Amino acid sequence: MIRVLLVDDQPLLRSGFRALLDLEDDIEVVAEAADGAECLALAREHLPDIVLIDIRMPVLDGIEATRRIAADPALAGVHVVILTNYGFDEYVFDALRAGAAGFLVKDIVPEDLLHAVRVAARGDALLAPAITRKLIDRYVSRPLHPAAARGLEELTNREREAVAWVAQGLSNDEIADRMVISPMTAKTHVNRAMTKLHARDRAQLVVLAYESGLVAPHQR
Repeated sequence: MIRVLLVDDQPLLRSGFRALLDLEDDIEVVAEAADGAECLALAREHLPDIVLIDIRMPVLDGIEATRRIAADPALAGVHVVILTNYGFDEYVFDALRAGAAGFLVKDIVPEDLLHAVRVAARGDALLAPAITRKLIDRYVSRPLHPAAARGLEELTNREREAVAWVAQGLSNDEIADRMVISPMTAKTHVNRAMTKLHARDRAQLVVLAYESGLVAPHQR
């Protein structure tokens, strides 16, 4: 059962999302919150698998709530998915850097929302290739962050290669094809790289790959 915490300051939107999610046999909405502060309290109480959270909210916004969830060892198993009205903007970029597993636009069709919840619950990033390209574009004009490079020296050549493919938006199956290995081996390389780089999930791994300089923006 995938446990979901809904966070949005619009009750009508929360009700619509809850009605859709509660219809699924493998998804349960365990709580709702109207702001980021309430979200943190409920996340610690219920330990959901997924937090669906709006970026712009009163009291504490979605980015700061995401940052605090990512920094709390007790919430290490919680995956944050950002909800936005605006598509990919700078707020979403900041949310990914804060530790979000991905983002969804609020007008998403029901089937895609359900798929996204299940993908995030598996620990995969909600970063389609088109979104990854926009992420890359953001790094063209940004300086590298030396702190992000911590742990790179521990990666094997195969792990570095796998991370580079993750940064291009490829799935484990696609990485396996490129590296001529099994999907399970590809997943192992990715997971070991995440552990060594202290990345919560694949979305943060993508951010670290570019911030550290492991992958250059022109490598598209």
